[in-house]
Amino acid sequence: MGTVSTGNAEHYRWGQGCDGWHLLAGDDLSVIEERMPPGTWEARHRHARSRQFFYVLQGELTLELDGQRHRLAAEHGLHVPPGAAHQARNDSGAELRMLVVSSPRSHGDRIDAPVEAEA
Repeated sequence: MGTVSTGNAEHYRWGQGCDGWHLLAGDDLSVIEERMPPGTWEARHRHARSRQFFYVLQGELTLELDGQRHRLAAEHGLHVPPGAAHQARNDSGAELRMLVVSSPRSHGDRIDAPVEAEA
C-alpha cells in the first residue's frame, strides 16, 4: 500500500472529454478526482443508496441539486444525499478539477433523472 495520485491511479474517460481517477475504490467508500473541460456536463441522475460529496479543487462547479443551482468555487463542497437528483456542469471558461467522495460507491447505483416538463 503506497501513496496515490492521478499519476498512478486507475484512469477513465467520460462524457465530453472528461477524466476521472480512482484514488480509492472500495465498495464502502470511493474517492475520485475528476477533470472537466469548460462547457462540459454529466447527465442528470440520482443514486438509490450512495451519498456523495463534491469538493472543488480548481475552477468553478455548477451543481444542480433537486432543481436548485449551486456555484461552488475552489475549496468549497456540497453534500448530495441518496435519492437527490443532481447534475455536475462546468459552465465556466476554465478547467474544473474536483473530488467526488461516495459512500457506498456510486458505480452501479445510477438512475437517470431527466428534468421533468412543467405542466
